Amino acid sequence: MKVCRAKTAGFCMGVSLALQKLNSALEGSSGRSKSAEPPRICTLGPIIHNPQVLAEYESRGVACVNEASQLRPGDVAVIRAHGITRQVERQVFESGATVVDATCPKVKKAQLSIARATSNGATLLLFGEEDHPEVRGLISYASGPAHVFGNADELAALHLDPAGTYVLASQTTQDREIFTGIRESLSSSLNNLAVLSTICDATRERQQEARNIASKVDVMVIVGGRQSGNTRRLADVAALSGIATYHVESAEELETANFTNKSQAGLTAGASTPKSLIDAAEAWLSSL
Repeated sequence: MKVCRAKTAGFCMGVSLALQKLNSALEGSSGRSKSAEPPRICTLGPIIHNPQVLAEYESRGVACVNEASQLRPGDVAVIRAHGITRQVERQVFESGATVVDATCPKVKKAQLSIARATSNGATLLLFGEEDHPEVRGLISYASGPAHVFGNADELAALHLDPAGTYVLASQTTQDREIFTGIRESLSSSLNNLAVLSTICDATRERQQEARNIASKVDVMVIVGGRQSGNTRRLADVAALSGIATYHVESAEELETANFTNKSQAGLTAGASTPKSLIDAAEAWLSSL
């Protein structure tokens, strides 16, 4: 089978930077004198959304804690790439742990942009997944009321006051085309709307490449963690082309029967997917 692999597949800048910071923390711990007890290296929630990467760091002794109250003085606390809420961040600094902020720079920029834009008490309208850790962090920076919506129906259910003051923003990994439609719709119905450009360019590039590849192949394979929002959206984008699309976490989940009578496969991966997993999927497809 011929495989068309996306050039943008795999780690984005934010993920690479977060893992570099975690690796540096581990190296700093192992470099201490043998007589000194090494600090515990912790992440505030999963550092990224990829189970294989998380398992590797767990095997290296990294502890994943979900609450700041689980931190102890002397720990090294690495803030996850998705960021955390303002309230949790305060608790982390008060814990006595050494803090390493591995929040993606694009997420941090979105947080600060929301803080500035809502400083007058404007209502935040955030396009994203309500339960996603990045979204929880973003809305914590809003000075006024905040509403999260995942689609047009949820937005319509908010019954917004046309005379109100609003700020529209997005989770950094959302679909830019859908966001553009939402922006145009709200701009025509609200008198006072400020729009923030918070969707990451890497997300846009990956989604566009997925669309382009899907238009030329018989089947699409998306590799990445099921908890990864940007990976799920790549699968959604590919599926909209009308061809069979398979979202898998590893090549072991691929089934030969799904590729019968297919001659060309498209392959891409989420921004938190290691190259080794993409390589393995490409090798599997190429062997058919």
